[in-house]
Amino acid sequence: MTSGTVDAAAAGTWRLGDLTVNRLGFGAMRLTANADGGPSDRERVLTVLRRAVDLGVNHIDTAAFYFSPLRSANELINRALAPYPKDLVVATKVGPGKDPSGQWLPPARPEQLRGQVEQNLRELGRDHLDLVNLRVHGTESIGERFAALARLRDAGLIRHLGVSNVTVDQLTEAQSIAPVVCVQNRYGVDTRRHDDLLRLCGQRGVAFVPFFAIAGTGREAGAGHGDDDEVRAVARAHRASTAQVRLAWTLRQGPHVLAIPGTGNPDHLVANVAAAALSLSDDELARLGAVPPG
Repeated sequence: MTSGTVDAAAAGTWRLGDLTVNRLGFGAMRLTANADGGPSDRERVLTVLRRAVDLGVNHIDTAAFYFSPLRSANELINRALAPYPKDLVVATKVGPGKDPSGQWLPPARPEQLRGQVEQNLRELGRDHLDLVNLRVHGTESIGERFAALARLRDAGLIRHLGVSNVTVDQLTEAQSIAPVVCVQNRYGVDTRRHDDLLRLCGQRGVAFVPFFAIAGTGREAGAGHGDDDEVRAVARAHRASTAQVRLAWTLRQGPHVLAIPGTGNPDHLVANVAAAALSLSDDELARLGAVPPG
């Protein structure tokens, strides 16, 4: 399904604070390495980033810890897109971190978050970050860490704040400290354990930004091998890919739901953006909504 004009704007827009983005965005996680773990083709992924912007993508999600031995997602974004278009929103994440060899470090303490923010600023070539999400692991209080980011926002290093991988209680705690413009949690056709959080975000005017919306239960391994028969059937009916159906379903979960599919493949990029215009019937949505969780 790629016929007609391909434009990320076909899915509509949402406001992240005072920043308006098309609801179909782009995730940078898959830019740095191929599926086999080898380094991505630098020129190819630079082309993907530039083509994404040409297709109307104005919301890119990244992180300093998206790197491989030879590639850094932030530096690729900087190389491809700087000077940045005025309407482009680049969101990043802090909390987790890796050492130079790629080994995960313990989650950052509140006093370490400034260093992570400054690393993103350096790599992206920015004097402030449009949106920083605090990535959380576990159900403990996030108040001290979120308050540290709120102080960096007050200092002008960050424009807007979000949270990632959180519970309802953690979102509420963060909102008691500073405005939250988005929540990033794992969510998809077959991974719907955050339905309550999705609904709450809609009620509170907060964007809900699923990760692994295409990959589903495949997570980092990617999509394809685990698609339910119902997903395949809907895809056949529309002459679309199962990835496009997953994205279209995601976007129909509410006007506040954004999508950030990622790829290093130019053809997959065009197909993903084309999903912004894929219209699913109420019956198809109900059938997909009945897919059992993986």
